[in-house]
Amino acid sequence: MHRSVSRLPAALLAACTLAGCASLQSSDQNLLGMVTPYRIEIVQGNVVTREQAAAIQPGMARAQVRDILGSPLLADVFHADRWDYIFTIRRTGAEPQRRSVTAYFDGERLQRLDAPQDLPSEAEFVSSISTAKLPAKLPVLELTPEQRAKLPAPARTEAAPAAAAPTGATRDYPTLEP
Repeated sequence: MHRSVSRLPAALLAACTLAGCASLQSSDQNLLGMVTPYRIEIVQGNVVTREQAAAIQPGMARAQVRDILGSPLLADVFHADRWDYIFTIRRTGAEPQRRSVTAYFDGERLQRLDAPQDLPSEAEFVSSISTAKLPAKLPVLELTPEQRAKLPAPARTEAAPAAAAPTGATRDYPTLEP
């Protein structure tokens, strides 16, 4: 009986601890409910923007396509005339994105580029993954011509007098060469 009595407080303490952990994870009312674990941002593949897709023309060499779009995420040995550019990103605070662009080749020349119609421009892509909160009102960083005209004229400085020759003890040293 002595053993079961000593195990009872330990079991009770363990049950309370586990119940407390579960309530902290599901609660958003207290300070500890706002603390979330770090979630790694996953970025895979190459972003293909509207500007890049517009620069691709049928008849381009594979090297030219690679220069513009980068190395493909998938270049399959069994489909040698096809390059797949798949891009995915999952970032905390931003909507997950997945896009797929496929380049088809006829030998060494590009036959066609299959890309979705809703490819973002570079500026649209950057704004879609940005999680920075911009202030409601941005400060003005440049003066208007009227504000510049109201500024006082810079003070004129007089030319500094010519630097005087240094004064101090003069010493004669023997020559080092015979």
